[in-house]
Amino acid sequence: MMLPNPERIPKVGELVADKHKKESFESVVMDHLRMDGANWGLTTLALLDKLVSVSVDELVSWLLTCQHESGGFAGNTGHDPHVLYTLSALQILALFDKLDILDVGKINVKKAVDYILSCRNLDGGFGCTPGAESHAGQIFCGVGALAITGSLHHVDKDLLGWWLCERQVKSGGLNGRPEKLPDVGVKLLSDKKPFIEFIGSTKQSLSSSSWTVRFVSHMSRKVVLENGGISDRPDDAVDIFHTYFGVAGLSLLEYPGVQAIDPAYALPVDVINRIILNK
Repeated sequence: MMLPNPERIPKVGELVADKHKKESFESVVMDHLRMDGANWGLTTLALLDKLVSVSVDELVSWLLTCQHESGGFAGNTGHDPHVLYTLSALQILALFDKLDILDVGKINVKKAVDYILSCRNLDGGFGCTPGAESHAGQIFCGVGALAITGSLHHVDKDLLGWWLCERQVKSGGLNGRPEKLPDVGVKLLSDKKPFIEFIGSTKQSLSSSSWTVRFVSHMSRKVVLENGGISDRPDDAVDIFHTYFGVAGLSLLEYPGVQAIDPAYALPVDVINRIILNK
């Protein structure tokens, strides 16, 4: 796997500088996604052990301009706060050991768990809202949150395990929901989650499948060497989102040269260990 050249990695400031904001149509329509883009890119660099090329002070300075009085973070300066961008902001701060700059209030964990459980479906999966269709992405978020809060006992182990198994298609890849194409982004969402202890033999069958290994390995060889990133599937355009999830998938497969990732927090294991040890 070819690793990125640190000299070619843009500084975070360059990603949010005024000169880039109106440079193209794509830049304008994705202006509100800068926080997520920064999180995906920075976590990928961390997994590849290349995070030293980032200016931490510049990054934190920009990040704080995205925080609102409510405490939530926006996707970029001047945008509205959103729970997704707030998560990305916290993950970025965790990467650089800067969580202490925040004034963290008390969270009603029971109400949060109750809401997540209200999004659970009869097939064992989770939707983005109560009654919404189960999707591997929402399962990743829901089960991850339940794992963090010590609430995995609420999940139907066998039912969800079978649902995840059925996401694997003939190519070896995994889709996010029934009748959809495989997507490298679903690799982290559905495969080899140590925190879903209840999957048992299901987890083993997925993680050891030569089909899945072949699917991700083929994609990484084809796309990384040619374009410097990873796409959702072979022959599609690369993007930072699928590059992050592709590298995360390679991490779960213990690919040489890629740092270990914690699938519950979607952060490098050494970052999570540092946070827990500092408590």
